[in-house]
Amino acid sequence: MTKASVDNASRPAGFLTFTLHAHLPYVVNHGTWPHGMEWLHEAAAETYLPLLRVLKNLERDNIRFNCNLNLSPILLEQLSHPVFIAEFPNYVTRKIVAAREDEAFFIQSGETHLAETARFWHRFFSQALEDFNHFNGSIIAGFRHFNDIGLIDIITCGATHGYMPLLGTDESVRAQIRTAVSTHIRHIGKHPKGIWAPECGYRPAGFWNYPVSNADGTPTPPGFNRIGVEQALSESDIDFFFVDTHLVEEGHRVPSPYELLKGAVPTDEQTERMTHANYRSLYQPYYVDGPYHGPDGASDKRFATTIFPRDPRTGVQVWSGDTGYPGDGVYLDFHKKRWPGGHRYWRVTGPKVDMGDKQPYYPLEAIERTKSHAAHFVHLVYEALKSGFNDNIPPILCSPFDAELFGHWWFEGPYWLEAIARNLHDYNTGIQLISCSEYLEKYPRAGFIAMHEGSWGAEGNNQVWMNPETSWTYTHIYPAELYTREVCTAGHWRNSAQGLRIMQQLCRELLLLESSDWQFLITTGAARDYAEIRFLTHNDQFNEIKAIWQSFDATGSIHLEEEGRLAEIERRDGVFPDIDPGLWVAGAHQTRIESQTESAVTA
Repeated sequence: MTKASVDNASRPAGFLTFTLHAHLPYVVNHGTWPHGMEWLHEAAAETYLPLLRVLKNLERDNIRFNCNLNLSPILLEQLSHPVFIAEFPNYVTRKIVAAREDEAFFIQSGETHLAETARFWHRFFSQALEDFNHFNGSIIAGFRHFNDIGLIDIITCGATHGYMPLLGTDESVRAQIRTAVSTHIRHIGKHPKGIWAPECGYRPAGFWNYPVSNADGTPTPPGFNRIGVEQALSESDIDFFFVDTHLVEEGHRVPSPYELLKGAVPTDEQTERMTHANYRSLYQPYYVDGPYHGPDGASDKRFATTIFPRDPRTGVQVWSGDTGYPGDGVYLDFHKKRWPGGHRYWRVTGPKVDMGDKQPYYPLEAIERTKSHAAHFVHLVYEALKSGFNDNIPPILCSPFDAELFGHWWFEGPYWLEAIARNLHDYNTGIQLISCSEYLEKYPRAGFIAMHEGSWGAEGNNQVWMNPETSWTYTHIYPAELYTREVCTAGHWRNSAQGLRIMQQLCRELLLLESSDWQFLITTGAARDYAEIRFLTHNDQFNEIKAIWQSFDATGSIHLEEEGRLAEIERRDGVFPDIDPGLWVAGAHQTRIESQTESAVTA
């Protein structure tokens, strides 16, 4: 490949689309360290602000990036929360002070290189504080700027990252999505075109039985016909979402991202499958072929939503800490830290190297290494797409990752992303970065596809979230969902401001209860105790609000103690301030036709 200026007027031979999934469970007012606000502070300092710096550099140099960036609704609520905005500068200041203290210690000890690395951390966190202040404490405003100029396309997610295949009512699935859309519009100013379905979870329409009984002793409801995820998304005017490889080509499983993080290595057979020419089918979007019916009851393909499949081979290179780029010996080791400041001074060194044998980290050498890894990645994309370069419709390779992988887990990740963009800008590879929405505006779908239930979790199914260690959580979630639908449908909350207030908090606690993060953290053991406490906290608060509602519904008022407790819970969990209990009314949904009709009437 030779150095050249890319002719943007000519059609590229193929496209690469990055999707970065930025999400954290709700931690504000729920602990600080080691689990809680520390997660949010780390992600902001090590991932979100560095990504903004990358975008600023690319904007300055007029270089395309055009990735899909999901800022989950509950993350938006946290980044805009007064507690985070007030506490983040204090966190960064502590990191700056710790770097100064480390520098003094290393100088005194004669460890001049480690002292220089301490100065590197001082500059890094000082830059984070400077950037945060530049945005007046609004990281969201920074991303919104790059969204407005088209350098990124901000998409949405489930409101609290509820795992849609296992939610117990259609109303709960729809409410996760519709709350997400309204939250996105409030923060970003535009309707999202795409969504990151939490955990890439998908469930088609069909008969469904509750997999567990209710913890409160109420009878388990009979099975019923569920809508497909694609219908709920289409009703909210969502054009596209993402699915894992195996949902498109089932029967040829490749390691999931979470398996790769645990050290799984693809077998020779899996590698062969990932490089075989018939994987061309992964490099095009499809309409989801589900039995969606329009308002008149007839099947209507206008309501179909598009899926983009995850490319497996390139994903291995970025996800795997053993065989992928993050495992390179020159990169910063994630686990070894110097306390009390928590700064890291050692590199990966090599596979399976003991903590005591880790060698000193050289930041400039590590950042330089990202350029060769970026070139290698571009080569992999080229090899994956080249068989389709002469097709009438250019192929597109979809490369989705957790955003926090870049910067937090793999410190050099943001530099690598910038190097990818610069590589594709500087060399005529025939490949261009593009967002999914931009691609769909220019090119047709490859056709319709029918998929079965699945996710990008281990084994490609629901087991990460529904297993013997987590099934107990759903014994509480399902009756809470059914009760919420029942009282929202009855509509008594509409009769007074106090009734609305109580029901809004009930809906907030249900959304927080439905967060898939709790089951994930329990299953992986990453923060099991914290996740169990958090789940039980929201379950207890849901039941408290339920009791307050029942008292209010019976008497038209609440006691002084109940008023105080309601206010306390609101202060703690007052997310989604304009939440609409009407979203949980039985059968509540909004089709595109209804939305367009309402807009016309309003106009």
